[in-house]
Amino acid sequence: MTDSVWRYCTAEQCREVLYSFRLFGEKDWSMEEQERCLYTLSNHVERYYRKVYIPKKNGKKRKLLIPDPILLQVQRNILSEILMQMPVSNYAKAYQKGSDISKMASVHKNQKKVLHLDIHDFFGNITYRMVYQQVFSQNRFPSAIGTLLAHLCCYRDYLPQGAPTSPVISNLVLKPFDDYVGRWCRESGIIYTRYCDDMVFSGDFDTKSVIHKVRAFLAVMGFSLNEKKSEVRLPYQRQSVLGIVVNEKVQVSREYRRNVHQEVYYSRKYGVDDHLTYLKNGEEKKEKEKYLLSLLGKVNYILQINPQDKLAKADQAIVKELLKTF
Repeated sequence: MTDSVWRYCTAEQCREVLYSFRLFGEKDWSMEEQERCLYTLSNHVERYYRKVYIPKKNGKKRKLLIPDPILLQVQRNILSEILMQMPVSNYAKAYQKGSDISKMASVHKNQKKVLHLDIHDFFGNITYRMVYQQVFSQNRFPSAIGTLLAHLCCYRDYLPQGAPTSPVISNLVLKPFDDYVGRWCRESGIIYTRYCDDMVFSGDFDTKSVIHKVRAFLAVMGFSLNEKKSEVRLPYQRQSVLGIVVNEKVQVSREYRRNVHQEVYYSRKYGVDDHLTYLKNGEEKKEKEKYLLSLLGKVNYILQINPQDKLAKADQAIVKELLKTF
């Protein structure tokens, strides 16, 4: 529907549209009860989050905003009933159902140049206004409903990292950027993909021209580049995408494969008990099984990227044998 159609909706019709989304799932609440609860949540949304800090690779901490159960349920239903029905750009590779990271990385395989650019404070710079205009605008919803949905998905005027709705909303907000940059890259013979805040460009191109183009259009959208994370890799250097090496063949890094193989080797040679004692991970049966399942996951990840890896196949068989003892 367009804005001209929604304009003639009565308050009762808007209420029915909102009720049709079943934002509280199977709860047997009346329209009035649901509406009252939704407006309570949206008017005081900051009360329904808790802050969690997780360590980053650089030693700093990332703040996550985790919604309380009632808001979490509403957001999950917004995600499934509304957001997942909206098209995102073909160049946006994160948060897609059935996505395969090896396929995402393989499009950049064996290129003369791989350029990584990063969007500064990605989620924090996606504002309420962007969310409303790009996702819940009047060409999709009655104004009152669009405003309500946008408030339910934002925290103090920005997109909270930790809410289930935020990843897909970020892709929807960036759709104009992805489509524009993707079209320009295609016409210039450049391969482009974006995974969350990480943009990857590969091919034979002038690096400064690409950075200038991206920086300019990001500025129009209200974003900026994280200049410290800009990086270009040439064929004689290790070119990686999403942690996967793409120089000549798609493969997990040598360091990762070596470390996983070493863990499997020590677990078999010295026993899981002694190896976990060395790693200071505890010795209880539950901890041993948890460790081996984690180790199997690492091996399976290597095989997911390269199913022909003979050493990983052998390690997989060893870990499965060790797991049979539990």
